[in-house]
Amino acid sequence: MRRSEQRRAAVFALYQHDLTKRPLDDVFEREALPFTRALAHATADYAEELDGHIAKHAKNWSLDRIAPLEKAILRTALLEMLHPDVVDADTPIPAEGAIDEAVETAKAFCGAEAPGFVNGILAAVLRTSIPDPNASGQS
Repeated sequence: MRRSEQRRAAVFALYQHDLTKRPLDDVFEREALPFTRALAHATADYAEELDGHIAKHAKNWSLDRIAPLEKAILRTALLEMLHPDVVDADTPIPAEGAIDEAVETAKAFCGAEAPGFVNGILAAVLRTSIPDPNASGQS
């Protein structure tokens, strides 16, 4: 299973966990791979911090108004953007790749406005919270 599919599986596990309040381990598909499980658990562990980033950049939106699936997409992408070494992976996904995958997931499974909303929040976090390795003054 490709990493993008495993990320999507983690998003759906987090979505079900959020909706049903069942333990995360109870909502995984039987064939969920270790990366999927680790990504979902790490995202849940960092949810409070990730929600702070979402709330900061979701202009005129409270966290309660954001659809659960969109919130799961945002949290998962933010975890990989802000904490790329938390989940054991051969190569962490670049922040831009995490954004692209999140937007594609929103296009496939959410309403028409969701991809732009997801992209806007993640791009704002990228601009304000993640240092640019190409910025001048760095060696």
